[in-house]
Amino acid sequence: MTTAPASEGTDDGTVVGGPWFEDLSRGLCFDAPAITVTEGHAALHAGLFGDRLRLPLDHHTSLAVTGHDRPLAHPLVAINIAIGQSTWATQRVKANLFYRGLALRRQVHVGDTLYTRSRVVALRQNRAQSGRAATGIAVLEMVTTDQQGATVLKFWRCPMIPCRDPQASTGHADDLDAIGKEGLTPEAALPQGWSLAPTAGWLGLRAADLRPGQRFSVEARDTITSAPELVRSTLNMAMAHTDARLSYLGERLVYGGHAISMAFAQVTRALPNLLTLTAWESCDHLAPVAENDRLQTAFTVTDVLPVGPASGGGAMLRIAAETSAARGDPEQRTPVLDWKFWAWSL
Repeated sequence: MTTAPASEGTDDGTVVGGPWFEDLSRGLCFDAPAITVTEGHAALHAGLFGDRLRLPLDHHTSLAVTGHDRPLAHPLVAINIAIGQSTWATQRVKANLFYRGLALRRQVHVGDTLYTRSRVVALRQNRAQSGRAATGIAVLEMVTTDQQGATVLKFWRCPMIPCRDPQASTGHADDLDAIGKEGLTPEAALPQGWSLAPTAGWLGLRAADLRPGQRFSVEARDTITSAPELVRSTLNMAMAHTDARLSYLGERLVYGGHAISMAFAQVTRALPNLLTLTAWESCDHLAPVAENDRLQTAFTVTDVLPVGPASGGGAMLRIAAETSAARGDPEQRTPVLDWKFWAWSL
């Protein structure tokens, strides 16, 4: 295991900042302060996204369904914290290109403490382009554990990082195509021991009402606001999210998890009886998102896999979501997310 340097020495003292692409090597590891998930995280998530996932909002039903002595945390609270904890390596990030193979192997409850360690598993320098400084792509493997040492998350993400030398030629040319595509099994992330009896009175579409290929388009759009607050609360250190001068957009680049969380909140309007998000098969960022963009999501239920009564009932849904961002006057719309994920539905 190799640990990354935290700073650079100069004649003017020590400059504390993140690594450049040339500083990264396969096997390099990073950690971060542990974070205990609190009611404050839950309240911030609710205030930013208006997500209608029932169990994290309803503590009494959450305790009855899960059999746990603490309320369920929204799965995206845990995921956003894990991603934020991984960003020491990517403070200089220009864009995050994809997430792959994310499975929530253990549901997170308020009061759980999350520890995340990141490891560089692949590097590829981008093709040189006239008039542009050199950049490279790093693939990070993240493993998040809880206070008992149990694995909560394991996934991969792919940030693009600038080179210190604008003319650098690092020789890194790893093949990234197979990373994180080992074959995600949705059943592996299905929570165990839940009782769905307390949800019998819920109204609205259920898994039994859905068919593969069914398409939904959510009419209401949401405007991105308070993006840096989510960044800071999850220890996300990417400079482009808080300093507009360091973003190639000329304005702050919105953290990708913010757009993903808004997209999921829109999905919950169409599917009111989702129990939890269990896994991301893939999530590609197609274009950047800026604060005050207006996001809109359409999605297709591509698979409906019944869950037997012994495992709780309902079904596992595979959802292919596309989110677009609108900005400007006259308004222009741009696809920004291509996201395929699994969720358990009543």
